[in-house]
Amino acid sequence: MKVILRKNFDQLGKVGDIVSVKDGYARNYLIPRQIAYQATKGNILSLEEEKKQILKKEAKDLEAAQQYATELEKVSITIPVKVGEEDKIFGSVTHQMIADALKEKGFDVDKRKIDITEQIKSLGIYSVAVKLHPSVSATVKTWVVRE
Repeated sequence: MKVILRKNFDQLGKVGDIVSVKDGYARNYLIPRQIAYQATKGNILSLEEEKKQILKKEAKDLEAAQQYATELEKVSITIPVKVGEEDKIFGSVTHQMIADALKEKGFDVDKRKIDITEQIKSLGIYSVAVKLHPSVSATVKTWVVRE
């Protein structure tokens, strides 16, 4: 079955692409979740107008993400943790701890968008990436201090 993608989908393609998928995958997954719709003559004609609207919305989202990233770059957060001997912390600093610290500063960031490249298991200053948009990310300075 040929379908037209309504959203960017990593496994298949970008908005407006016409792709061939198995019938069951289209009927049971893509179409009910409004990721794609069936490629009929009428839908192909309406694709251009919808594509313009989606591109306009994506440009607006990108601009908003860039502004949010510049505000987020200015912030530094402090995470107090319990430490044992030789300043080793118990456990590690989690995505949720960083999200909570950002929320206290007034930034509502989903913990799944926070990217900790290596586990934070000792006191110090770390740079943590926050992915706000597929092409925009911000770096937040994180201070891990003794509680």
